[in-house]
Amino acid sequence: MAVTKIVFALGATLALATAANAADLPRRQPVPAYPAEQAPIGKMPIGKSPVGKAPIGKAPGPVAARY
Repeated sequence: MAVTKIVFALGATLALATAANAADLPRRQPVPAYPAEQAPIGKMPIGKSPVGKAPIGKAPGPVAARY
């Protein structure tokens, strides 16, 4: 009875380790198929949207006296 539990636990561990190792193997990525014209480089306004620009959760700057 105890031997079957040990064998089952070792088999499950081996299967999990094999699946994890197979998931980490590098794979070649297919070459992207661009149209006949030039690739669209530099067309999107990256960083121009106001997303993430507001100082949410940040402390306000130092208060300076104005004389």
